[in-house]
Amino acid sequence: MSTLRGNCLMGQSGGPTAVINSSICGVIQEAVKHAEIERIYGARHGILGVLNEDLIDLRREDPEEVELLKCTPAAALGSIRHKLPEPEQDSSEYKRIFQVFDAHDIRYFLYAGGNDSMDTINKISAYAAKVGYDLRAIGIPKTVDNDLAGIDHCPGYGSVAKHIAAITLGVGLDMRSVHLTDPVVIMEVMGRNAGWMTASSALARREEGDAPNLIYVPEAPWNRARFLDDVKRSHAEYGWCFIAVSVGTKDESGEYLAAQKGEFATDAFGHVQLGGAGPFLENLVREELGLKTRYVRLGPAERVAMHFASLTDRDEAYRLGAFAVQSVIEGVTARMVSLERKSNDPYECELTLADLEVVANEEKLIPREWLNEAGNDVTQSFLDYARPLIQGEVPTPIQDGLPRYARLRGVPVGKKLGAWRRSS
Repeated sequence: MSTLRGNCLMGQSGGPTAVINSSICGVIQEAVKHAEIERIYGARHGILGVLNEDLIDLRREDPEEVELLKCTPAAALGSIRHKLPEPEQDSSEYKRIFQVFDAHDIRYFLYAGGNDSMDTINKISAYAAKVGYDLRAIGIPKTVDNDLAGIDHCPGYGSVAKHIAAITLGVGLDMRSVHLTDPVVIMEVMGRNAGWMTASSALARREEGDAPNLIYVPEAPWNRARFLDDVKRSHAEYGWCFIAVSVGTKDESGEYLAAQKGEFATDAFGHVQLGGAGPFLENLVREELGLKTRYVRLGPAERVAMHFASLTDRDEAYRLGAFAVQSVIEGVTARMVSLERKSNDPYECELTLADLEVVANEEKLIPREWLNEAGNDVTQSFLDYARPLIQGEVPTPIQDGLPRYARLRGVPVGKKLGAWRRSS
């Protein structure tokens, strides 16, 4: 393996998580150990920052602030959702990216994100090989949805699962205390095609009757009559019913529950507008069963709860960031750093590498055998999988009664090229 000297550039993409910055911290703190890496840059707002030559010098950040990234949620470098075109159809963005790489001697490119981000790494790696540019590019996984293929579980999921379970525990106790007047609670959780986050609410249960009483996810088709029977049965047995539902839950015809009411059907562009599954079920229970129902929507708050993040999740995110640097230094490119589970009890995961083609083009759903036959709950197999991921709490510095999060200086790197203009 030949030694490759040059600069390292990293970026973040997609929906933030509580621990994506821990991976960035791992990258920075590992990169400074290697003489091959001369400068360490960050791209503001992911690949868009590369296109705009909007880079910051991460070696000029205060080491204390870099360390604080381990307990700081959201995306410190700024995120973006931008899908690169197929280079055969439009190569203009690739030409610009490699102009920026060449101008700043970028030889290592690390990108933290989900499916589309891994697709970006895959395309850039292929284009580098095509044009003969010496580049080592690697993906760092992140997504609260836990739907990335090629990895046992995704950094970000353990923390959001811990938060959702804690919220379920608290709201469930509140429901039980006021169930004589408010007997039904419907909690809507993010998840378009995969129900991993919603399923994590089951971790809150400790005794019979504890919330959630019913769980509905996209992997199991929803049936109206069966749902109403489920709610009636829970209410008759316990006096209450706590329902956790994914925004992407579909009926047996494949239609989103959110699309069954006109006001929730589509957005201004004609796209299916999710986020209405909870209100749809709330109205259905009230109209069909006459039970007073409360609706709880967690939304983006689910993914930034660093104050109760999983230490296991944080540590794995950090290790993957450091492992990404070690991998590119050793000559690895066009891969994603990954986790392979060896054991549930005691919990053990091994650092490994995954094929970007698999990650970019496949989606990991909850195995059907991890859901019960009725499709309204999870099995012990899911609990055995998920429980190790929520263990431990991240120590968070407090300032004036609130968490003290990192604030990067963001010292700009001088631009060497003219402004980029997107081709029409």
